[in-house]
Amino acid sequence: MVALSASHMLNDVMQSLAPALYPVFRAELALSFFQIGIITFVFQLTASLLQPLIGLAADRRPMNWILPVGMAFTLIGLFLLAFAKTYLLILASVAVIGIGSAVFHPEASRVARAASGGRHGFAQSLFQVGGNFGQSIGPLLAAFVVVPFGQHSVLAFTILALVAVVLLTRVSRWHVAHRAQRKHVAAAGPAHPRPVVIRTIAVLIVMLFSKVVYLASIGSYYTFYLIDTFHVTIQQAQVMLFVFLAAVAAGTFLGGPLTDRFGAKFVIWGSILGVLPFTLLLPHLGFAGTIVNSIAIGLVISSAFSAMVVYAQELTPGNVGAVAGLFFGLSFGLGGIGAALLGILADRTSIGFVYQVCAFLPAIGLLGALLPQPRPATAAVARD
Repeated sequence: MVALSASHMLNDVMQSLAPALYPVFRAELALSFFQIGIITFVFQLTASLLQPLIGLAADRRPMNWILPVGMAFTLIGLFLLAFAKTYLLILASVAVIGIGSAVFHPEASRVARAASGGRHGFAQSLFQVGGNFGQSIGPLLAAFVVVPFGQHSVLAFTILALVAVVLLTRVSRWHVAHRAQRKHVAAAGPAHPRPVVIRTIAVLIVMLFSKVVYLASIGSYYTFYLIDTFHVTIQQAQVMLFVFLAAVAAGTFLGGPLTDRFGAKFVIWGSILGVLPFTLLLPHLGFAGTIVNSIAIGLVISSAFSAMVVYAQELTPGNVGAVAGLFFGLSFGLGGIGAALLGILADRTSIGFVYQVCAFLPAIGLLGALLPQPRPATAAVARD
């Protein structure tokens, strides 16, 4: 579990370097907000399309070395990003990094569940908090390494990919041995009738949409909002983005134990709908109030994702990797689409107006009333 979380941290540190470089790319290439949104869209589209397919394939036929291979794609994409001097090369770089993400997330999430010892919420949150922590470090690295020393300094971070390859090679060996020990365990049947499962998954996807699009508005445009509204420097804005992402990491970790204690449905509903008062306040606060409020938003809204994955996996035992791939993939894809659309809105109006519109997204959390109480399967699944 610790090796998976650490690998997730290293993976997302590298992946977060591209968004952290957006102000640099915009200044050097005179990019519009729409073009910035397209960069996010390309990265998240490649990740989202492949993740469910890779997760489903791994459920049906385990691929022992897929984790270190996926990390190799991230390494290649980061190398290309260090030398990208044109808009098209930037898009190609983030597409390759997206492929690495598509390979890593569903399989690593499946292995995390196998290593959970029955504490599925804690396992998912520990795995995901590594990624959140990595995402929060990325803006700091950009502010104090990439911005002062230039784009080529990104190349130094490829060493992180090599460390992650070593960790994931050892994790893959453990999972092969663990899976061999569990071949005798019978597969579990569905926990709910198929129509109920389909309807519930659809509700979860709509709720996920509200979460990831709001987070996309922060990840892609928060630095620009702070610069335009409060006239801070790029480095100061990157530090404030780090503060928000650190709160996201803390909320992600808390979401897992809360899921194990109170149930996934309670955490999902409380996270999505509970953040609404804070998002409504954000566009109307001063600088200090914005920073404090953003911490509250990060803590609350991030606790839902672990609960969503656990909830959906309990509904569909036997498809652990496919479910993880679906939700990780949709989080990337919906976030990418949202970033592009919000970029168009920002170009035509203003960054401030974007946050006034996005403030109402968490109201979608009212759909949580439609979620049935999950009934965990009575037997473990051998392929986990």
